[in-house]
Amino acid sequence: MTIEETIREQIAQHPVLLYMKGVPDMPQCGFSAKAVGCLQAAGVPFAYVNILAAPMIREKLPSISMWPTFPQLFVAGELVGGSDIVDELAQKGELKPMLEQAVASQPAAG
Repeated sequence: MTIEETIREQIAQHPVLLYMKGVPDMPQCGFSAKAVGCLQAAGVPFAYVNILAAPMIREKLPSISMWPTFPQLFVAGELVGGSDIVDELAQKGELKPMLEQAVASQPAAG
């Protein structure tokens, strides 16, 4: 499987997926910390990929998403954006319903 195929599979498998620097318990940059804080405040489970531990994903993802920086939040297979956009959606009260809808519409495993 190519790196691009791996990324596309990750995005397809997780209704809420954050590509970030570090892990949710220990973000490695302020922007990732801000995005994680917004997601945790929404109370909706999310998956993550630590791009610092996956340099090939870190290198390839921007050309797939057409977004140059990290973190990158994908919801229901679509790029939402980075930390500023995630924070803005949270401030407007739009993030939580978006996340809940994505999780609710995911087909049951099995």
